[in-house]
Amino acid sequence: MDRHDFNGLTATIAADMHRRDMDLQERFGVQLITYWFDEDRQTAFCLAKADGADALTALHREAHGGIPNQVIEVDPRTVERFMGGITEHPVGEAYVETAFRTIVFTDLEGSTDLTQRLGDARAMGILRTHDQVIREAIGRHGGSEVKHTGDGLMAAFPSVAGAIESAVEIQRRFAEQGDPDAALRVRIGMSAGEPVTEGDDFFGAVVQLAARLTDHARPGTVLVSGAVRDLAMGKGFTFEKAEDLLPKGFAEPVQTFEVVWQAAPPIRP
Repeated sequence: MDRHDFNGLTATIAADMHRRDMDLQERFGVQLITYWFDEDRQTAFCLAKADGADALTALHREAHGGIPNQVIEVDPRTVERFMGGITEHPVGEAYVETAFRTIVFTDLEGSTDLTQRLGDARAMGILRTHDQVIREAIGRHGGSEVKHTGDGLMAAFPSVAGAIESAVEIQRRFAEQGDPDAALRVRIGMSAGEPVTEGDDFFGAVVQLAARLTDHARPGTVLVSGAVRDLAMGKGFTFEKAEDLLPKGFAEPVQTFEVVWQAAPPIRP
């Protein structure tokens, strides 16, 4: 895995660098697996299979001149535990695009009860406000809505910090509601890694884990995977250790943490 740091690096530039690398990877005996961009640090990471650091550096030098600041060897088993299974594809074979994302699900507690208590018209108005609050928070922090799930939304973020900031804003805004009859409590689950993308949707272990974490989250909380906690180090967030879970379909237990959103730094405008 290598790391690129330089002033002015943007997501667009990082994507263009990766495309150029893809065009030349066979010449240098390199198999590029994925890349991701950390917007806060203006840093790009590239995960690849190669005979050594020299081959990967030579590829970058020829493709775009962006020599990595650091190249480190990583254990494939560690990568698989962190990002989920990685499928290899022969050169030229059509496959679905992948890239690093933070996946977020929200789930509204007691939506059926809301309708029974308040009636259809008032409940629908509150649910529209619920959707608006979440969509505004997603968009404000660099995320994109993937789909509406009935009682919540699924979103994808290129930045872990942006995903957490969005979740903090959502919980704060719902906690500030003054009408007890219309109070909304939302569960939020979050995981980070390399989902499979097809069209405008995301699939794979990362998405499944985020959905499972949402199911296990307590109303009014944000439950994240260990990977999210690790990637958010140094960004000013506070986490509390939650119980390890063995989600359905997963072979090993997953470490989970709750975001202490009440102690999070002020949300960026």
